[in-house]
Amino acid sequence: MDKSVLNNTHIKLLCSDLNTLTQTRSNVGPTTTFLHHNNLIVSHVEILGVVTFVDHKPDKFIRFSIDDGTDIVLCILWLNQLTSNYYSRRNPSTVRLIAHFANSQFAKGIKIGVMARVRGRVTSFRSAMQITVSDVVFERDPNVEILHWLDCLRLARKCYDVVAVPK
Repeated sequence: MDKSVLNNTHIKLLCSDLNTLTQTRSNVGPTTTFLHHNNLIVSHVEILGVVTFVDHKPDKFIRFSIDDGTDIVLCILWLNQLTSNYYSRRNPSTVRLIAHFANSQFAKGIKIGVMARVRGRVTSFRSAMQITVSDVVFERDPNVEILHWLDCLRLARKCYDVVAVPK
């Protein structure tokens, strides 16, 4: 499989797989790093589990952890889109829409005990792996977690762990 095929694609992983990603530096630049899962470059992931910890700083961020039964992953949802310089280059109406979703829908639903599907970019803070959240979906059906596990196993065998064979 071509390593760039799944770049910027949300890869379904179990928390234990996410915490075992290996980090390598690139020759491209001093701050460029790549995360690898076997032969696959990983930048964005999707995990699903129960929220077990919540730290809310109003108008700044919500830090929370997701436990899927295999491990725990820290996630951060930024709430400062309207005041951050990071968003200053974007269209103001787009930034307002992102801020609205982050503050009204995502932030209000994050509570201990809730099952959540989290998508985002894999980042590192203080040498710990975390997900910078771009999307949260709150699940009501407890069977969704088992389906997610099965999807992760199937994708690992059929897509992620496949070694590229040169032609």
